[in-house]
Amino acid sequence: MNRRFFVLLPLLAMSLFAFQFTNQKKSKRRDPNVRNVEGVVTQVDGTPAVGAVVQLKNMQSLAVKSFITQDGGKYQFQNLSTHTDYELKADWKEFASPTRALTIFDTRLDAILNLKLEPKKADEKK
Repeated sequence: MNRRFFVLLPLLAMSLFAFQFTNQKKSKRRDPNVRNVEGVVTQVDGTPAVGAVVQLKNMQSLAVKSFITQDGGKYQFQNLSTHTDYELKADWKEFASPTRALTIFDTRLDAILNLKLEPKKADEKK
C-alpha cells in the first residue's frame, strides 16, 4: 500500500502540473485585415430607435447588408475587410440618418459609429 502511494503521488503531481500548462488560455492575435463596426441608432429626442433598419453598403462590390436594431437601438456588423470602404445609414418609420462612411483610412478594428435619425426629406419619402 505504501509503495503504491509513493508511485501514484509523483504521477498525480506530474499530471496536475501538465494540466496547468495545457489549460492556460492562449492569447490569439487579432487579424489586422478584419474589423467590426457597431453603434446605436437614436431618435430625434435621443432615445434609442428599436426596430430601425441599419444598412451597410460595401462600396467595392455594392453589396448591402441589413441589421434590425434590438434593445437599446444597438446594431453591429462583424468580419468586415479593412481594405474596403463602407457606407452606413439607418431608416425607421418616417426618419432616416445621414449616411456615414467607414473608410480604409479609419484604422480602428472595432469602430463605433452612432447614427442619429432625422425627419425624411420630401424627396426621400417613397
